[in-house]
Amino acid sequence: MRILVVEDNNQLVGLLTKALARAGLDVDSAGNAAAAEISLKTMRYAAVVLDLGLPDADGLALLDQMQRRRDQTPVLILSARGGLDDRITGLHKGASDYLVKPFAMDELVARIQTLLRRSPEAKRDALTLGNVSFETESRQAVVAGKLLFLPPREAEVLEVLIKRGGRTVSHEALESQVFGLSQSVSSNAIEVYVHRLRHLLTDAGANVAIHTIRGVGYLMEEEKDDPNKRAKGQ
Repeated sequence: MRILVVEDNNQLVGLLTKALARAGLDVDSAGNAAAAEISLKTMRYAAVVLDLGLPDADGLALLDQMQRRRDQTPVLILSARGGLDDRITGLHKGASDYLVKPFAMDELVARIQTLLRRSPEAKRDALTLGNVSFETESRQAVVAGKLLFLPPREAEVLEVLIKRGGRTVSHEALESQVFGLSQSVSSNAIEVYVHRLRHLLTDAGANVAIHTIRGVGYLMEEEKDDPNKRAKGQ
């Protein structure tokens, strides 16, 4: 799962990133409200950690924008504003939780994990297409009732494609979901991971195929024919 940290203190962002990574979470960061807004419109996040004292806007304004477009991503406000009125205002604005700085990192991670368990994404823990399922919390793939080991990147690709089963995912959208917005990757990185995933699924007897839509992106769908005839990269 991917978390967006909206915080202008680079040192704190680094500490948060390391702590959340140890908990098995991927992290993107935004140093101001404008960058956060772009990230939220580009990516789908499991949760947001939001500082209120941003250099270009109050974090509550960003929360207002999320509420106006009915963005239900859980938000944990992380702020030095510790007054009762501040906390009540943040929660009334739509935040799911509020933690005051300074804070214990273990507590923040525990609160994030609690939000993730309550989120709409957690309630749809098992994603299924054909005889393939993917459990988003355990990161395990199952094909025809048998566990299939997937390396982390291939698992990320499968999660995105199976969520959009039967619909095309653009190359850019898949790349941003798998690698995030802050990583620099080679132009053919996604093609490599799709190719590997395609063969892993075929070898495991999956009755789904990943199609490359030239110039557009990728589409995963259930195939009704013989699985041995599939997944040669079409």
